[in-house]
Amino acid sequence: MRTLYLSLPIFLFTFFACAQKDEEIIDVEEDYEYEIVTDQLEIAWGIDFFEDGSFLATEKEGNLYYHKNGELKEIGNVPAILLKGQGGLMDVKIHPDFKNNQFIYLSFADEGENDGEGNTKIIRAKFDGNQLKNITEIYKAEPNTSKPYHFGSRIEFDDEGYLYFSVGDRGNRDVNPQSIERDGGKIYRLHDDGSIPTDNPFVNESGAKKAVFSYGHRNPQGMEKNPMTGKIWVHEHGPKGGDEINIIEAGKNYGWPVISYGINYDGTSFTDETSKPGMEQPIHYWVPSIAPSGMTFVTSDKYPELKGNLLVGSLKFLYLEHCVLEGNTVVKRERLLKNSGRLRSVKQSPDGYIYAGIEGVGIVKILPKS
Repeated sequence: MRTLYLSLPIFLFTFFACAQKDEEIIDVEEDYEYEIVTDQLEIAWGIDFFEDGSFLATEKEGNLYYHKNGELKEIGNVPAILLKGQGGLMDVKIHPDFKNNQFIYLSFADEGENDGEGNTKIIRAKFDGNQLKNITEIYKAEPNTSKPYHFGSRIEFDDEGYLYFSVGDRGNRDVNPQSIERDGGKIYRLHDDGSIPTDNPFVNESGAKKAVFSYGHRNPQGMEKNPMTGKIWVHEHGPKGGDEINIIEAGKNYGWPVISYGINYDGTSFTDETSKPGMEQPIHYWVPSIAPSGMTFVTSDKYPELKGNLLVGSLKFLYLEHCVLEGNTVVKRERLLKNSGRLRSVKQSPDGYIYAGIEGVGIVKILPKS
């Protein structure tokens, strides 16, 4: 069953102070059509492609699938997960050198010793086409908590082979995001085996979590390497208003919850500051919140009208957003796949086609315009 949400007019929110104007979104004259690749996944949280065009996809309930030559196969020996609130089996990432090492990575909500308590965990495993083998814990955020919110969690590699991943603030905004001694509300960077890079920004800080690369984040559910620059881009959920896109830099503080363009869900304010020295401004933010999930840069010639730009799923308003870029600035917003459903994930395949995970629909292939 799909859940429908009513879109609030953007002009009602123009009272927010703006470091960069949030451009009004427009509908395209001719929307895209898509074909359903598989309807077997209710919530396709993560998708990643092999070089031959086959792909792995996670389902929030705890299943990992392999799709090849039109056939979908469930993969064995997937770790048990904590399915609670926003937690479950989340992202999947294939190692850039998979053909030589057969490694894949998963992020999921991992249950602790006490029932109903858990936190985000990253594992590495060898994938032989049928099951996971040699499973290794790469990172486990602590402490476990019974809160069902803000697990993150996306995974990405940069051009130098470093592994990045996100962990949300776990619903503890007043403590976790601004402390480098605590997990949560962070972007992390590791070597592919889970070891700590010696040039991570806080390796010499007493008491700090050495894997932390940046902090002051709320709940990042989009992460992608910009193929034009090699930089890691992240988007994150704000509260009511204030979803953000950030370019991640070592040791930077992205401000949550000290600065924000959002307010509490009940309409009250938790901060009157949208900027502060030592805290980064987003390159873009959404007011009202679109509830962003998944993102991909388009480099494909199959979609010339999208090439060089960014696609972001909207869980709240049931569409795929086309963010037109000039450098690092979003200069135009277009609504694609209008009313298709909660867009959970989006990814460009090696052959240039764009695929999306739509809740209640499955995984779809977006068809280029003729």
